[in-house]
Amino acid sequence: MIHITKRKEMPLPQALAIRLLAIALSLVVCGVITAVMTGLNPLDVYGTMIKGAFGTQRKIWILLQEIAILLCVALALTPAFRMKFWNLGGEGQILVGSLASAACMICLGDKVPNALLILLMAVASVAAGAVWAGIPAIFKARWNTNETLFTLMMNYVATQLVAYFVIVWEVPKGSGNIGIINQSTEAGWFPQLFGYKYLLNIILVALLTVAMHVYLTYSKHGYEISVVGESASTARYVGIKVDRVIVRTLLLSGAVCGFAGLLLVGGTSHTLTTTIAGGRGFTAVMVAWLAKFNPAIMAASSFLLVFMGNGAGEISTAYGLNHSFGDILTGIILFFIIGCEFFISYKVHFAKKEGERVV
Repeated sequence: MIHITKRKEMPLPQALAIRLLAIALSLVVCGVITAVMTGLNPLDVYGTMIKGAFGTQRKIWILLQEIAILLCVALALTPAFRMKFWNLGGEGQILVGSLASAACMICLGDKVPNALLILLMAVASVAAGAVWAGIPAIFKARWNTNETLFTLMMNYVATQLVAYFVIVWEVPKGSGNIGIINQSTEAGWFPQLFGYKYLLNIILVALLTVAMHVYLTYSKHGYEISVVGESASTARYVGIKVDRVIVRTLLLSGAVCGFAGLLLVGGTSHTLTTTIAGGRGFTAVMVAWLAKFNPAIMAASSFLLVFMGNGAGEISTAYGLNHSFGDILTGIILFFIIGCEFFISYKVHFAKKEGERVV
């Protein structure tokens, strides 16, 4: 009765219209659920969500900062995903990058000029993230291990490694946390541009987005990543060294995750905890997938997820609702957005009579 075929390629305006329709339908469903379960006016709830994200200048800067960090991690995972290497270790790679930055701030904060310290932090964070991603890459290239499990387990190792050094550096002893690093000297803190704390982070991620797009679209390495992702056998047949591509791509992926750790420690929180990554290593998987691994579109999907997260927290506070209610609304919207991709990628045929099909 039902026959499904894959579409060749849907025109961009039609695909955009389907996505907008899915968002509109999700808002209608969320409105009905809100009215039935809470008795609140759905329009007031949506207005509160917008206020939670854009209500003050400070909230806007926090929104932009969170978008930048999430986008940075999504960019990091994209090269590996395009190669069909399922790197679920973004969380751990962010953590070791953060650890490297914090180590430089604590050990070298009063020994070198601030500009040199930030440079050392950058090198250490990028190198740490690259090494952490390079380990499962080498095992995959040499012994064809399961990269999904390997990278996932590396997250737990990174978490315990950070937990160990938090106890080593805790201030005061016995407190179980480091606190703000170099609070009096601000050694290792990113400079504020035009008086805005997060502006440098946002600019750096914007430049990274452009660079990643160029790398994946126009460079030889980006082409090799695409070919390996389509078929490793074909890549080997045309002379591409697949093992080398795997290791090189994961080094890049881990390095950018380590860079995200640098932004979190040096530009945002100025401390180190086991939760500093905040689940971004996993959320970024959805960001990358929603954008179909297109760096330019990832900014929009990052905005969508951060906006909904901030808005859900605001309605919980404003109306005294359990935070889970906001998560329910977020989940419904994401369900419609993800579900509409099926109709963009596939065509459904319904049989009217035996042997006859119509679209």
